[in-house]
Amino acid sequence: MMSEFEARRTQLLEAIGDGVAVFPSAPLAVRNRDVEHAYRQDSDLYYLTGLDEPESVLVLTNQHEEHRVVLFVRPKKREREIWDGPRAGVEGAVQAFGADAAFPIDELAKRLPDYLGNVERLHYRLAQNDQADAQLFDCLNLLRRGERRGVTAPEVIIDSSVYLHEMRLRKSQDELATMRQAAAITKEAHLRAMQITQPGMHEYELDAELLHVFRKHGSERPAYESIVGSGPNATILHYRAGTRVLNDGELVLIDAGCELGYYASDVTRTFPVNGRFSDEQRAVYEVVLHTQKAGIDAVKPGVTLQAIHDRAVRAITEGLVEIGLLEGEVDGLIEDKKYEPFYMHRTSHWLGMDVHDVGHYYVDGKHRPLEPGFVLTVEPGIYIATDAEGVDERWRGIGIRIEDDLVVSEGGNDVLTGDIPKEIDDVEAACV
Repeated sequence: MMSEFEARRTQLLEAIGDGVAVFPSAPLAVRNRDVEHAYRQDSDLYYLTGLDEPESVLVLTNQHEEHRVVLFVRPKKREREIWDGPRAGVEGAVQAFGADAAFPIDELAKRLPDYLGNVERLHYRLAQNDQADAQLFDCLNLLRRGERRGVTAPEVIIDSSVYLHEMRLRKSQDELATMRQAAAITKEAHLRAMQITQPGMHEYELDAELLHVFRKHGSERPAYESIVGSGPNATILHYRAGTRVLNDGELVLIDAGCELGYYASDVTRTFPVNGRFSDEQRAVYEVVLHTQKAGIDAVKPGVTLQAIHDRAVRAITEGLVEIGLLEGEVDGLIEDKKYEPFYMHRTSHWLGMDVHDVGHYYVDGKHRPLEPGFVLTVEPGIYIATDAEGVDERWRGIGIRIEDDLVVSEGGNDVLTGDIPKEIDDVEAACV
């Protein structure tokens, strides 16, 4: 039976025809001095191979009958493996990762011209990896110098995302199963945060609890740096957990999701530090919750993300008028974008291996209709800055966002994270 990685490579090879595709690994990144950041493989390369080692390159080609899948990898080297852990090596690249041929990464400059020579179209993503770009350009220049010997360089470079990211946008059942597992772990983390939060704690304590739950249940890492904003910090869209103390009567906004098997979860919940919403907090929360439900109800095949956002903007604006934060006729307020001081971001984005996942949002210059297998977020919010002009003091410093992950189905959608409490009574019960 063909593995999912093999099936993906086969599909991409069919799409590129007589071209050749090259995918470099993510580069190692230095944190400071001689300390490196924890390594995470480039999502495209992992999607096609499952290989999570640095200093590797995948070549896919239909021009070589025996070498359609070629991997360049770090060779086995005991003195380095003692420090950094085992390597697949050349043999492992063939046996474990499905390569037809594999070579040491040090031989890339010598062997890559053999696979790119006399090929018209090269599929490669430029300007993503400076080191890989330089190696590729050296190869192309070498081939151009050999033209008098009958060897030509590719004349056309096509962004490898053209075909591959369309594949990644449509999730398979195996991918969705992994994303459901990631959602289940993320649920446990958000529940834990609700259960332990109390006045006097620090934001960083909640951040630590989230990471603890993620790792305890097998997640490799957070899908992104967790956002834990208390009080006025909840009005800062991408605030990072800091040293602020959580105070009685405030809200805390947590935007956090784990990564599992290279697939992300992305969830936001907002809840009261003391377990009970104030009247003002409850009023704003109900507007956001109503808006999110309206957005979720709109998710189905054929609908665009713009249509979902438009519905969210209308619901937010109507709610802001109802609670007295805006005055006027709703259509005019929307036309004049009077909602933007309170709701300044988009409602949805793609979700998958990357938290802001790949795939075009427009097709032929028009908003892209949703299709079954697309995964997206719905995440409206209201953010009332502490210095918001014309706003009564009792509303200031309230920041609320509610976010869930959905997969588009044939008949509508399935909310992957829908069992994480968000109804007011359920949130307050979870906080006890």
